[in-house]
Amino acid sequence: MSTTATLLQTAAGVQIFPLVRGVFSVAAVAGLLVFFKPLLVGIARALFLVVRPRLTKEERLARRHMRDAQMLQRMINSSHGPSHAAELRALASRA
Repeated sequence: MSTTATLLQTAAGVQIFPLVRGVFSVAAVAGLLVFFKPLLVGIARALFLVVRPRLTKEERLARRHMRDAQMLQRMINSSHGPSHAAELRALASRA
């Protein structure tokens, strides 16, 4: 052991080599995570799609139309008279 390491051990009263080894192992694990990040992100996305698959294009379109119809119905219900409701229906028929 070198004189510097002996001096550090006696001054700190702590074994310094296990601490250094721990720091290096944490740095090595962090480096591996950074290196394999694209692979790990892809695996996480694939697992997410297994649990909750994406809707088809037709299902998304139907859901959007249903949401728009519900919003229009809420607007009609909250309107202040029949003329507003008629205008909203006319706007909805154009789309």
